[in-house]
Amino acid sequence: MKINEMDSINQQQPEKNHQNLHGSQAGLKIKELAEKADTCFFCTKITTDQPLKVRPMSVRKVDEDGTLYFLSASDSHKNADIQADPNVHLLFQGSEHSDFLSVFGTATIGRDPEQIKELWNPIAKTWFTEGVDDPRITVLRITPTEGYYWDNKHGNTVAFAKILVGSIIGQTLDDSIEGKLSV
Repeated sequence: MKINEMDSINQQQPEKNHQNLHGSQAGLKIKELAEKADTCFFCTKITTDQPLKVRPMSVRKVDEDGTLYFLSASDSHKNADIQADPNVHLLFQGSEHSDFLSVFGTATIGRDPEQIKELWNPIAKTWFTEGVDDPRITVLRITPTEGYYWDNKHGNTVAFAKILVGSIIGQTLDDSIEGKLSV
């Protein structure tokens, strides 16, 4: 068996481990993995030829089409970055060994008071000291355009067992599944 120089580990898998998802399937995978992680690294300045600006952010809501919502301060560097370049990259890790998600999309900034109330969490008062009516609160809406996921098919216990058996018999037997997300 001749193995290409690129992606040789995945080519050694005896079972399917790559599945690209499109449309509603991609949106549901984004929702599933983003909700497991709850927080992400929120990256701005994606297309500016400058170092990325990265900060942790808590997801407030994810729609079934993969649209993500965050609360942010109107005077934050993040909002200024988005006004200059609306492209963002979100990086999620739901658990130590699985539930990885990378989402690239476009951010918009809104101030709808009803949406702010829907997304509000009392912990947010730490940053928005005037509460849900704090005039600095904005809603960041991220519309994904593409992404990539890496997960396991049967949970961490099965994945660990397969890796253990594979190491004993000298065969690549992990339980991973990964693929491109096209929303």
